[in-house]
Amino acid sequence: MQVKQKVYELYKGTVERVTGPRTVSAFLEKGVLSVPEFILAGDNLVSKCPTWSWEAGDPSKRKPYFPADKQFLVTRNVPCLRRVVSVEEEYDAARAEVVLDDDEGGEGWLATHGVEASNTKEEEDIPSMDTLDIGKAEEIKAIPSYFGSGEKQDEEDDIPDMDTYEDTGDHSATIQPSYFVAEEPEDDNILRTRTYDISITYDKYFQTPRVWLTGYDESGMPLDGELMFEDISQDHAHKSVTIEDHPHLYAEKHASVHPCRHAAVMKKIIDVLVSRGVEPEVDKYLFIFLKFMASVIPTIEYDYTMDFDLGSTSS
Repeated sequence: MQVKQKVYELYKGTVERVTGPRTVSAFLEKGVLSVPEFILAGDNLVSKCPTWSWEAGDPSKRKPYFPADKQFLVTRNVPCLRRVVSVEEEYDAARAEVVLDDDEGGEGWLATHGVEASNTKEEEDIPSMDTLDIGKAEEIKAIPSYFGSGEKQDEEDDIPDMDTYEDTGDHSATIQPSYFVAEEPEDDNILRTRTYDISITYDKYFQTPRVWLTGYDESGMPLDGELMFEDISQDHAHKSVTIEDHPHLYAEKHASVHPCRHAAVMKKIIDVLVSRGVEPEVDKYLFIFLKFMASVIPTIEYDYTMDFDLGSTSS
């Protein structure tokens, strides 16, 4: 497997060196991005989600067709509370898995978004825009809702009425300000989790974004490849997700989601939007892309995207 991967990467690198980057848009037709479109979509992601930022990377690995300070996107210290196996067991019990864009080689994307697995119609292979949670925002409760329904609490009965208060003249007692005393929390009460740094690069060969992961354990020590695979859908681990060198960094090895099917899946999502009368806008590409990436890394809580419009509605 390693030899095959090295041969493939050698071939891919050769093709990238002798061909120029895409400059003409084929976003709607093929689900791919040109270099200017990737920068536009990255700027929009950074603008809407401040947890993401552009990075320059190592100068020796700089791609000349990108600005020096916009080589790739990154978000750091993303929590990962659970191992993916436990989540997949829950989905299996709920019969809620569906394969997106399956091919004869069985290399489709597994979407664990609550779609009934028994539904075999072709259109069900397309991820539902409802199950992708695009355009939805968590309802923010008013502060009083966290403390009760607004009714009078029993504790109010313990507050003395000032009209019935009698001053005895004895002011010698000192009230102990116990409410000012803070105690260090017990170590057992601190939730320590794995965290991940997630980066998105532009893959010149496939003309799509590519996701890279590097993980840290509860003590902040780097995770090796096998431990990172615990946080990746088992249908993708060692298959569409492999351990490779980052194209812009000389740091430790990263888990990478292979982009060979990205364009096909994105094209299907775009077609769904168009069929619903929505004209997708290219600067929203990365928002949609990150939504479907959740099927690969469902327990890494990177999805802080807010409510946004996918595009204009055709009249």
